[in-house]
Amino acid sequence: MPTAARDVAAILRSRLPGLGTKKLHKMLYYCQGHHLATFGEPLFGETISAWDMGPVVGQLWYEERNGPAGAPGGAELDEAELNTIGYVLSRYGTLTGTDLEVLSHGEPPWAEANRGRLPRTSAPISLDVMREYFATGGAPGDAEDDEPALDSADVSRWLAGAADRRGPDIPDDLDALRARLSA
Repeated sequence: MPTAARDVAAILRSRLPGLGTKKLHKMLYYCQGHHLATFGEPLFGETISAWDMGPVVGQLWYEERNGPAGAPGGAELDEAELNTIGYVLSRYGTLTGTDLEVLSHGEPPWAEANRGRLPRTSAPISLDVMREYFATGGAPGDAEDDEPALDSADVSRWLAGAADRRGPDIPDDLDALRARLSA
């Protein structure tokens, strides 16, 4: 039986107590993307969609909205699946849900799905686009593009003090964040 998003969510919640809904769904997006890039197959079968707040596993979101949040997963994950989750936790775990929203909005998988999407609707994010993007480590495919590759230390430094630089509910500007990262 394939792994379900709820099984991955249960592990994320067990390793990050108090994990909020927004951050959970971004972490699921990053787990799916890195697993696709590394193993060529999805970590879980549910679709990830572009929503206003970024990538969301809609089926899980609706299940938890209509039932108890954090329903336990039943499947045992294999070593590769657990390694993917561990990698994502180490790379993105210290970031907030809003930080991850800003990052995901600047990435091709969400941006391509979002193109033409009306506010308050959703559009599926292509697994092929995710695989291609994450296989390059998030680096641009064009060698002439000098955007830096990101790691968790860079991202943490880059986002340090972000809450002090913005008003409530106004995420950082992605270009400003990238400029700070390259400084």
